[in-house]
This record gives sequence, structure tokens and C-alpha cells, in this order.
Amino acid sequence: MANKPRPGAVRKTRKGPSVGTGGHGRKGLEGKGPTPKAEDREYHVAHKRKKAAERLATLKGDKGGDRAGSDRGRSQSRRAKSDDTEVVTGRNSVLEALRAKIPAGALYIATRIEVDDRVKEILSLATHRGIPVLEVMRPELDRLAGFDGVHQGVALKVPAYEYAHPDDLLEIAEKSGSPALIVALDGITDPRNLGAIIRSTAAFGGHGVIVPQRRSVGVTAAAWKTSAGAAARCPVAMASNLVSTIKSYKDQGVFVIGLDGDGTTALPGLALSDQPLLMVVGSEGKGLSRLVTEVCDAIVSIPISAATESLNAGIAASVVLYEVSRLRSVAD
Repeated sequence: MANKPRPGAVRKTRKGPSVGTGGHGRKGLEGKGPTPKAEDREYHVAHKRKKAAERLATLKGDKGGDRAGSDRGRSQSRRAKSDDTEVVTGRNSVLEALRAKIPAGALYIATRIEVDDRVKEILSLATHRGIPVLEVMRPELDRLAGFDGVHQGVALKVPAYEYAHPDDLLEIAEKSGSPALIVALDGITDPRNLGAIIRSTAAFGGHGVIVPQRRSVGVTAAAWKTSAGAAARCPVAMASNLVSTIKSYKDQGVFVIGLDGDGTTALPGLALSDQPLLMVVGSEGKGLSRLVTEVCDAIVSIPISAATESLNAGIAASVVLYEVSRLRSVAD
């Protein structure tokens, strides 16, 4: 039995040579070229990561794709964040900001985030309002949140906080039908203290917080975080001159009490609790300034154990706010 001629061979016969099938499968033998990079394969996680980075770069105004361009985008983002934007982090804070319909530029969600009811509502509110939702890696969220920020997998970029006027807080109190209860800060520079005071003011029926324009903390991302979203409900006013603002409040019938460990008026059973009140809280180290102390109607002290030197400004404010709220509810 004759052997089969192999494909592509030229068989010589008496009739002359004839062409076989060689070359018909040449394309199949050539291969498909080099394997594409992981980031160029649509199904690969590296590709999704690259697309997310490109969307983030576009949002920051960074059109380039190189590392130098990315670094420029980071420095521009930091400047913008300090000048005209803030990043609200944490599930409660972000949710409260969205519920209050605060303008937002973008919502950042960590990849593979553990979804709970808060995250579901956050995504629903952001989608309904047309806010861009960007899925980013956790290191990027860590950078956005800052050194000591706890983001819980979500962050919201919002415009710089819009402060109210001090007189606006009195109008809010008048419309509420209850005596004014407003807190002013004197020399407090820790944003976490401000956030805690905002939260307590909202919790105990206060009508707002006043911060001085100079030598005082403002409503930053850290304050937003500590307030657990209360900054979206409790207005914060900025006073160009705190002493002048206090005097203006007094002219409008508001009693002013200052908190100080050496105060002569004891907190329990505060006689002025049923009156319109402005409570001034000083820094933990220096306390109230001399000029502020001179314009206060009373300096209130909180009885504490001799083993404790002083209370944190945020805690002290919370204690007094609670006592005023309790006395007012008893009186009603």
C-alpha cells in the first residue's frame, strides 16, 4: 500500500508536477502575535483599575496618563480641597450630606465595599441626583480622607462650607418658637472639638454654632466627620469679631454665659436656662479670652472630681447643653 503524500508536497508523475495543499493553513500557523498587556484586556481587573484611574484623573482635570501628570493632579487636588472643596468621609456623614441635598461633585466608593443599608441609600441618592460615582481602590480613599481620616469605604467631594450670618441663628430660634440656644467658640482650633460641639448642639435642640473668623477652626472635613453628619442640619455662622457679635446678641435680649473651671456660677439648676442663651466655650488650655470673659453675664463651672484637671471643650459643651435642655423640658 502506497504511502499518502504529505500535505503540501509536490508529487512528480508522468503528467508533470502538481501543486498540493501546502500554504492553505499558513495563517493558522503564524499565531496571533504577542499577548496583550493585562491592562489592555477588558475582562482583566488591571483594565478596570486603569479605567477607574482615568476617570479619576479626568475629574481632577488631569488629561495626561503619565506618573508626572498624576502627581500634578494630586497637588492640584490638595490645593483645591483646601481652597474651595472639602471631602466628607464616613457612611453617616456622607449619607446626611446627601439627605440634606448639599451640592456634591463626586461620590467615591471603595472597590469590593461591604454594602449595608447606608451604602445602598448613599448610592440611590447619588444616582438620583446625577452625582458621578467613582469606584476607586482603598489607598486612593485613604489619600482623600487624609492622615487620620476614617472613610469606611465612602467619600463625598463637596464645595467649601457656606457659613451663615450670626443674626440668621437668632431668626432660626425665633421661628422655632423656643428660646435661643446658641454656642460660640473662643479660640478652639481642633476640628474634632468643633465637630463634637456641632453634634451636641443638634442633639440637644440648639439653634446653631458661631466660630470667629480668626484664630479658630472652621468646618473642615475632620469637623464634618466628627459631627457624624450633624453639620448638614445644624447651621454654623462666622463672626468677623466675636466680642462685637456677643454685644449685639446682648442688645437683642440674649443672655451670655461662658464656660470656665473657675466660674462662680454652678451648672446644676442654672437659673438662666429658660432664657435665650449664648454659651461661649473656650479652648481647653487657655480657656476664655479676657475680652470675652468681660462681656459674659455669668461664668459657669461644671463640678468635676478633683482628680480630673479639666474637661475637653467638646465634652464640657455637651454637659451644659444637656443640662439646659433638661431644665427646659422640666419647665415645660
